[in-house]
Amino acid sequence: VRPRVHASNFSMPDATQKKKKSAGENINARLALVMKSGKAVLGHKSTLKSLRQGRAKIVLISSNCPPLRRSEIEYYAMLAKTAVHPYAGNNITLGTACGKMFRTSVVTVTDVGDSDILRSADSQ
Repeated sequence: VRPRVHASNFSMPDATQKKKKSAGENINARLALVMKSGKAVLGHKSTLKSLRQGRAKIVLISSNCPPLRRSEIEYYAMLAKTAVHPYAGNNITLGTACGKMFRTSVVTVTDVGDSDILRSADSQ
């Protein structure tokens, strides 16, 4: 006896899920290009320093960044008129996307280099 096969047993991937995954890979590829050709600062203290100095172009914050730290960074970024982009992954994947073997909850891009991360972050 073979089990019956119904169309309801199969789930087709949603177009939004596919787009979301490609958007995450897109930002990872652009971030890798920034690390290779531009300049970026990793970490909370260095991010606040670059925001105070006005060098930051865009700030990426991981999904599991503590709320108090997140709000402090967003406040400094608002004063510096710098874009803050929430990163979809946690601090482990953000560190890996930067090509580092450690966790980081905040990445600040100070020089974009050959990447167009500013345009891609604005479109998302």
